[in-house]
Amino acid sequence: MSQTDFHYQKKELPASLSRLGIIIFVVGTVLSLLAFFVDQERAIFNYLVTYMMIVSIGLGSLFLIGLEYIAGADWSTPIRRIPEFFAMLLPVLLVLVIPLLVFNHDLFHWAHKEAVADDKILQGKAPYLNVTFFIVRTFVFIGLWSLFYWMMVRNSRKQDETKDQTLTKKNIRLGAIFIPVFALSITFTAIDFMMSLEPHWFSTIYGVYYFAGTVVASLAAITIAVLKLKEKGYFSPWMTDDHLFSLGALMFAFINFWAYIAFSQFMLIWYADLPEETFWYLIRWEGGWVFISILLMIVHFFVPYFALLTQPSKMNPKRLKFIAIWLLFAHLLDMFWLIMPNMGSMKNGYVFSWIDLVFPIAGTGLVILVFAFAAKKANLIPIGDPKLKRGIDFHL
Repeated sequence: MSQTDFHYQKKELPASLSRLGIIIFVVGTVLSLLAFFVDQERAIFNYLVTYMMIVSIGLGSLFLIGLEYIAGADWSTPIRRIPEFFAMLLPVLLVLVIPLLVFNHDLFHWAHKEAVADDKILQGKAPYLNVTFFIVRTFVFIGLWSLFYWMMVRNSRKQDETKDQTLTKKNIRLGAIFIPVFALSITFTAIDFMMSLEPHWFSTIYGVYYFAGTVVASLAAITIAVLKLKEKGYFSPWMTDDHLFSLGALMFAFINFWAYIAFSQFMLIWYADLPEETFWYLIRWEGGWVFISILLMIVHFFVPYFALLTQPSKMNPKRLKFIAIWLLFAHLLDMFWLIMPNMGSMKNGYVFSWIDLVFPIAGTGLVILVFAFAAKKANLIPIGDPKLKRGIDFHL
């Protein structure tokens, strides 16, 4: 297919998508507000789980955009608008993070001055783990993510009108700057919002662990959106099995990478057998947490690994859609496993509550709303990108 053979006509997404997002978001928000009145501590911990899930989808999408530019990838060019739409979640984080900052005392042991006064370890970490610096870091990171999102997406959409190839070069430079910023900021975000929930514990690869899950979650969200749009005729007829295979192969690769990092962290702590490190895993191997720990291994690795092991499975739309949804649930379970055992009343074992279910509902509605809103503002395909023809003609 030549560039001149590809005639794009913008089709609006159905209004029912926005209505669905509104309904899910309103129902989830009402239930979430009720949860705060029932059990404030459990509610804010669950809010953090959903917040980190949204960070994963938004930030992971921006990472994949930057990676495409600096790698010069062709196959992903026609579907790049999908991660651009999901990356619009990043400016929304400026609002979403506020409850976590307001209720920081319910989340973080180090935020209590009396606790720091009686704890030499916390006193040693106080120059970093203090509320003021924590808030500053948080807004600096979200501000940087939003800035890179705005610059790269602005150039991408401007290129639809001008066909100016120098905009691609600008985004390559921006992507090259963003990747190290991304690496540092995602690491500090994982440490600040999750690892510091247990300030006496530490892991040198915790940031890499969260990064691995972040890419899995963002790829899963992108795959679901691409497949749904393909089903509805938005990406037809040029979307081929080769494009689907590339998405499936990337998900498969990062499923394995996540498992490798997860096992490496566990093995190093088990082998060293230091009490200040092992207690973190022991908590997750007691009471009801042992079942969630086993479930996480099955859900996040064994099932998707074998489901995507063969080449045909990576090209099967039904299987890809199922596994993509499965992996979003797996990452949510992973965030739950990382965060919830740090809550005081949950350290002795997991006890189910309806509160654990409502925040993901609100988060799902929000993601749908943001995606639908962003899709109204731009073409679904970057028609001005000089790599578009090669992306459409892509074959393995």
